[in-house]
Amino acid sequence: MTFPLRTSTNPFLRRGAPRAVETQAVLTSTIAATPRLFLRTPPRPAHNRYAGLTEPRSHTGGPSSTGGLSSPAGLHRRPWLARLRRALEEDLFVLHYQPIMSLKDGSVSHYEALVRLADEPGGGLVAPGRFLPAAERYGLIREIDRMVLAQVCTLLAGEPDRRGMRIAINCSSLSITDGEMLTQIEGRLARAGVDPARLVIEVTETAAISDMARAQAFCAGVQALGCAVALDDFGAGFGSFQYLKHLPFEYLKIDGDFIRGLPDSPKDQLVVKALVELARGMGKQTIAEYVGDAATVELLRDFGVDYAQGFQVGRPQPAVPLAV
Repeated sequence: MTFPLRTSTNPFLRRGAPRAVETQAVLTSTIAATPRLFLRTPPRPAHNRYAGLTEPRSHTGGPSSTGGLSSPAGLHRRPWLARLRRALEEDLFVLHYQPIMSLKDGSVSHYEALVRLADEPGGGLVAPGRFLPAAERYGLIREIDRMVLAQVCTLLAGEPDRRGMRIAINCSSLSITDGEMLTQIEGRLARAGVDPARLVIEVTETAAISDMARAQAFCAGVQALGCAVALDDFGAGFGSFQYLKHLPFEYLKIDGDFIRGLPDSPKDQLVVKALVELARGMGKQTIAEYVGDAATVELLRDFGVDYAQGFQVGRPQPAVPLAV
């Protein structure tokens, strides 16, 4: 099975090659990953992978219902299918951008685009942890992924002089496996005239494991276009590490479950140091998510983590700072 990509005339695609490029990702047979436990400890309770980076926290460290994002009260009573369809039709999703900082020199490597739903009375924003599970359940997550891609490409095209501005977007497992997202990415970049090197595609570990062959082909196709790939939420599933040698990527994002309590958790410190050594041995760079205090930043720097993302580094903002 193949995913042929349309011929592109974007001069940035496959720099050093002819201007017209055709990339084809060929799916191989499904890779059977043998489960292997990374640590001989019981798995932690699963956490909401959409919460945390985008939700404000109270002084106790838990999610807060204040700060502009809607509280969960009453949201479950609304018909999510109709609500999400209306949001897509009426362009009610908005993007905020959170910086990812180099721990070597403090510079911003790139930003991650984070989606919110702006349909609350009074202008409140609904955090992604409230609506993305429903979007996945109803099969609307692919349309949201494409909307985010379109908005980010429009933003990058409107800032041609800010060559250093790079933005990461998330791709859901449905987008990765439907065979159309690669064509969408190539087409959007070509029409906008955007250098693919300015776009980073984030793929979750769970999405990759769900269909390894398709994930492998998707990531290879993204890299062939000239974009970078980040493996997001790594370590969340305590699953097999075998697929790392088959999946092409540039960044390994360490799951926030290992980062939030890092200063007080020797086990988390062991995991983070081991992941850094693993990534470094493979020639990859590491990003720590959910970095919430200065003590964590110092530990991450000591452990050799390359980049940090979280409220200590910078909160999500509705626009990318002009200094970038």
